[in-house]
Amino acid sequence: MTRATSSAPSQRMLRVGEQVRAAITQVLQRGEVRDPLIEKTVISISEVRMSPDLKHATAFVTPLGVPDHAAVIDALNRNAKYIRGRLGPQLRQMKYMPDVRFRDDTSFDNYKKIDELLRSPEVARDLDETDEE
Repeated sequence: MTRATSSAPSQRMLRVGEQVRAAITQVLQRGEVRDPLIEKTVISISEVRMSPDLKHATAFVTPLGVPDHAAVIDALNRNAKYIRGRLGPQLRQMKYMPDVRFRDDTSFDNYKKIDELLRSPEVARDLDETDEE
């Protein structure tokens, strides 16, 4: 069997990543993690990337309404083993339960910067010149 030459995730990695994302979301929504910082923070999980062997999951999270994301990320990583244990019932079809790591999702900040650039007067001026031609 030949190995894929691209670095893009396989369909299986994407599917399992989405299942893990849904399971982590349910654990956090139910308030099963007994950490005061996690309990009082609304956390958005935008993506979970799986390793090719499906043994490691990296969850990209955004704490909403909290200026210091690092404290929430640290709290999630401290409770990662407990969260992993709570994923079992929802992911029982998996051979191995993945180790979960939490990372800050900066994609929303990037989207905001791009939106600000597109709305800037310089870009609007350039777009108006293109429309006239």
